[in-house]
Amino acid sequence: MRRRRGHSGPGSAAAAALTTLALAAGVAGCGTAPGPDPADVTGSITWWDTSGPTEAPAVHRLVAEFEKEHPGIDVSYVNVDFFEAQQKYRDAVRDGGEVPDVLRADVGWMAGFVQDGLLADLTGTPAVPEPEGFLETTTASVVYDGRTFGAPQVTDPLALLYNKELFAEAGLTRPPDTWEALRDAALEIKEVTGVDGVALNTDPYYALPFLYGEGSDLLDPDRSRITIADEASVRAATTAAELVTSGAARKPPAEDAYGAMQSAFRSGEVAMILDGPWATTGIFEGEAFTDRANLGIAPIPAGSTGERGSPTGGHNLVVSAGTRYPEAAQLFVGFMTAAEQQERLALELGLLPTRKAAYTRAVLSDPVRNSFYFASTKCVPRLSVPEGAELFARFGPRWEAVLRGDEPPAKALSETAYDWQSSLLPGWSVTR
Repeated sequence: MRRRRGHSGPGSAAAAALTTLALAAGVAGCGTAPGPDPADVTGSITWWDTSGPTEAPAVHRLVAEFEKEHPGIDVSYVNVDFFEAQQKYRDAVRDGGEVPDVLRADVGWMAGFVQDGLLADLTGTPAVPEPEGFLETTTASVVYDGRTFGAPQVTDPLALLYNKELFAEAGLTRPPDTWEALRDAALEIKEVTGVDGVALNTDPYYALPFLYGEGSDLLDPDRSRITIADEASVRAATTAAELVTSGAARKPPAEDAYGAMQSAFRSGEVAMILDGPWATTGIFEGEAFTDRANLGIAPIPAGSTGERGSPTGGHNLVVSAGTRYPEAAQLFVGFMTAAEQQERLALELGLLPTRKAAYTRAVLSDPVRNSFYFASTKCVPRLSVPEGAELFARFGPRWEAVLRGDEPPAKALSETAYDWQSSLLPGWSVTR
């Protein structure tokens, strides 16, 4: 997941993060202000949707239903590549290009967009009716200074996915609940079956479960400290690196580690991966999972502290600050993030809703969604800082170097910390 950043000086990230987390619960107190009759609202809006190829057709059908329900509103649907959308959006704003009225924004983009004034305030609008109905873990990325700048559409916790048949063949009866147990299980699977135990993704987002398991994080915004190189973080990175050096995990390729991980898991060439609910549609197309019951889903393993945590990923629908048709854009966001639509996408695509009411009996009757919902109870709210996008972008090559054995964990994390300090977070201290 790629990210960009914004910065307004030392301490700005801390203020944003603290305000977001402290006031997320306060979104429940914001009612919907009186507005025009929806039947009277007209306008032509453009929506940039970053859904993947397996999701986009179903989402597009919902757009057609919205237009049927609101004949005065025309929606121009544009599917934009997720990895290009953030910069494309910023470029359009900067260059005076065609800025979409509505954007599907990764939660990691939000703080920078809000700081730079790119998003409309949706507090009390039809875009977020009944805001108290969202899962508490999803609102941290949309509330700033008590104002709401987006509507959570989907949440994406990471979980441990495993091949039950390979586990049984190796004599394993349950998924590992610690990183140490995962290493041992992976080595046992490899010895008995000849199949690699686990594959890792080199994207730095996937480093967070290792950090959380050691009680660490990228930053400590409360004290304006960079913690990526502290003792706990080095211990976390060492744990991940040793999965590869021990032979428990296959060495990630230098190119498209995520694609390689997915392909190996689908075909039964590897027994375990870390991934989210968005991946299950493709997994069930793989030869190893023609029997859907073969897919096991468990919470992220715990670190040496006994704690475990999955980062709260996901996407929000936001409205551009300069939209010419705010009422139309608000109605569209409200429709697309309503519990009814979220339930439908969950049933069709396996996505995890952000609305509590979308967790109906039908949604939770599916073992996959039920397992991910349970995994989401172990979620840790990600630090919502304007610099977050660039922090990950700069961390990425070094995290890849750690997993590929090209650089010692302590050195890679120290270089990351001082790079952040010199270029993104001047005035912050580095904790070692």
